[in-house]
Amino acid sequence: MVITKNYIAKGEGADRFEKIPVQIYETADEAVKAVAREIVDLVQTRAASSEKCVLGLATGVSPIKLYQELVRMHREEGVSFRNVVTFNLDEYLPMPKESEQSYHYFMHHHLFDHIDIDPKNIHIPDGTLEGDEEIEKFCEDYEKAIEAEGGIDLQVLGIGRTGHIGFNEPGSFITSATRKVYLNDLTIKDAIKDFGSRNLVPTKAITMGVGTIMKARRVILLAWGEKKASIIKATVEGRASDSVPATFLQMHPNVQFVIDESAATELTRADYPWLVSKVDWDKKLIRKAVLRLCQKLNKPILKVEDKDYQENGLNDLIEMFGSANKVNIEVFNDMQHTISGWPGGKPNADDSTRPERANPYPKRVLIFSPHPDDDVISMGGTEARLVEQGHEVHVAYQTSGSIAVFDDYLYQMIDVADMFSRNSGVENAGFKRLKEEILHRKPEENESWEILSYKAALRSAEALSACRFMGIPEERVHFLNMPFYETGSVKKKTLEKKDIDIIVKLLREIKPHQIYAAGDLADPHGTHAVCLEAIMQAFDVVCKDDWFKDCYVWLYRGAWQEWEVEKVDMAVPVSPSELMIKREAIYRHGSQNNGPAYPGEDAREFWQRAEDRNRNTADLYNKIGMAEYEAMEVFVRYEHEK
Repeated sequence: MVITKNYIAKGEGADRFEKIPVQIYETADEAVKAVAREIVDLVQTRAASSEKCVLGLATGVSPIKLYQELVRMHREEGVSFRNVVTFNLDEYLPMPKESEQSYHYFMHHHLFDHIDIDPKNIHIPDGTLEGDEEIEKFCEDYEKAIEAEGGIDLQVLGIGRTGHIGFNEPGSFITSATRKVYLNDLTIKDAIKDFGSRNLVPTKAITMGVGTIMKARRVILLAWGEKKASIIKATVEGRASDSVPATFLQMHPNVQFVIDESAATELTRADYPWLVSKVDWDKKLIRKAVLRLCQKLNKPILKVEDKDYQENGLNDLIEMFGSANKVNIEVFNDMQHTISGWPGGKPNADDSTRPERANPYPKRVLIFSPHPDDDVISMGGTEARLVEQGHEVHVAYQTSGSIAVFDDYLYQMIDVADMFSRNSGVENAGFKRLKEEILHRKPEENESWEILSYKAALRSAEALSACRFMGIPEERVHFLNMPFYETGSVKKKTLEKKDIDIIVKLLREIKPHQIYAAGDLADPHGTHAVCLEAIMQAFDVVCKDDWFKDCYVWLYRGAWQEWEVEKVDMAVPVSPSELMIKREAIYRHGSQNNGPAYPGEDAREFWQRAEDRNRNTADLYNKIGMAEYEAMEVFVRYEHEK
């Protein structure tokens, strides 16, 4: 799912920067088809010669789509894996094989249980081992087993944000073999989404060593999404060092990185494509080049000179426009036209240079919020302004957010209800039972559906309170409770037709003129990405409806990251008083204040993150020469193609 089209330079110029061959696909779905075909071709070639094919396999998010494609090829194309021997990279320690968090469970769930591989050909590190001697012997035997099979023919890798391959964390030697390791703090933080709590994440693992990986005859590394962009750049363009173990792959004779456009965004060929090859300049690329130059030189747009362009590889723009002044004016006007205090469009005004059209007025506006607080965190100022300017604003909360409520907070709310009942002369045994359950539930145990329903109700009440404060009536607040989310645990189900149907039904009921949705795909539990995918699939259904043809779709960010300024299509100024309205609305979500359940790497409260990001965006606009505002919320327009 590509939200904004990235310009990525092609040609041999990338070789000046990239020390590893990189193949970039528009989407992960396209990429895994190519990788799966290579794997199957190798398997079938070996089978034709009555030979085994030895595969090294990875776990984590990156290879899931690859395994799904291999399963499809087995079921639909009759591909056999009877001659395949597999060795997995790693396993948590300690880790029971039957645990949903184990890589033994992962591999069988996603691949082995669905193909015809011989179970005796499957090798996965044993997370149930305890003593050091027992673990050491296992690791030695694992190395011997790989050698006995003739070595690994093709090794599939993912990459962690520390640059780890397998669980070879920073400090791992290029000669390292299979061994017990201690996990990096960032790796542990990234695993919280799978375990639900930091204290449940194992701190140790067994992993194949870098040296073992380097012996594979072919290595393919997979990476998807913006969260992997910075480590991909460091690995592909940086210096080989044990501080980023994946950089050792620069020395492998037959390695290929296969990534999607989002994971490629920080490579020089994507970030500064004009330094790599001749480019076809369009409006957005010109804007990007000029803004990058302004930031590098710390100059506003209108002060950039001819020599600045010439000294920074941007002679093309001088040739196209004739002078720096003409380029500057073009980009200055372009950026100025993104700014609008009328996010729903200004009635009875010339809208030829405004991001939103003037008519119809008032508009029906539908704001999708993945969790019950993303709307106010990410676009609370714009939300308040849309209401103030007379539009019919609806908010749709896609999930209940029930798992993101601490037990202590729920206990406190039950205490309030219990005391209210007692003061009214009514004893409620149910409250006592719920409190007992909260007190005695172990951290690794799933919550009961009764507890989860109370937490969902709590978050719904908070959302209603925030909407009421913003001036949105209760009948325009929609709780979709999409089924994919309601598993009672951090692990979610895949999207199904019933999830999409819920959104389609709401869209056709409201027939909005404007839709806002979360394009913030960096949230630590992945719910935003699934919720956005559901909306896009719903668009596939309604795209022929007459109302949809006249509907503008705006994507917001803000809780976990912000849009880069060069991508912005609409920037809504937020005044100091509006920023306070936004903060007050966020305060209504009491269960998410004083330390949210899933904070990611950012220790600040959500209102602090939001305000800092909004102020930072306004500051960036000010530095390039725009008017000075207190804060800004920014949006990218999405145009659906079907």
